[in-house]
Amino acid sequence: MKKGNKTKKLNRVTSHRKAMLRNMATSLLEHEQIITTRAKAKVLKSFVEHLITRAKYNLDENLPPEKKLHNKRYVMRFIKNRKIVVKLFEDIAKRNANRNGGYTRIIHLPERKSDSAQMSIIELVEKQKLKRIPRRELKKQKELQEKEALETLARKKEKKESDVTQVKKKQDKWYHKFRFGKKKEEEKSE
Repeated sequence: MKKGNKTKKLNRVTSHRKAMLRNMATSLLEHEQIITTRAKAKVLKSFVEHLITRAKYNLDENLPPEKKLHNKRYVMRFIKNRKIVVKLFEDIAKRNANRNGGYTRIIHLPERKSDSAQMSIIELVEKQKLKRIPRRELKKQKELQEKEALETLARKKEKKESDVTQVKKKQDKWYHKFRFGKKKEEEKSE
């Protein structure tokens, strides 16, 4: 007889387990791949796939706006970062529109040396394909940024110098007025 064996406890209290799953789901949706222990990856897989399915519901054009809002609020209960929720609903859900589940995969890694824990990579199946930028272009971009930084520093330095000269001129004028006024008073008193 099985009783109360539905949730994998992962040797954690309920609040800690929920917080850990939420943080791991946020990281997985942000980076689209994370390394963790195999037990955590298996629990995380079902958690994240449920969220992606919720996001896919919003792709239906006939869905009323109240239901779309409800789906977003449901996901926001678990993922607190708004940028990642937007990415989930606008990018990840669209990439997985043709899939009927199985949005993530678990790849086994060798055991961790410190405690011999079984490690795994959990990643999204439909990962975002990043364009590779050639080194020459990266180098040019870096040089342009450095030039702009130097120009802004030079402008700031010129502005400071001009501000200092203006202040000195004001002080000189004030000083001279005061000095001339004293000389006139001294001449009158003599």
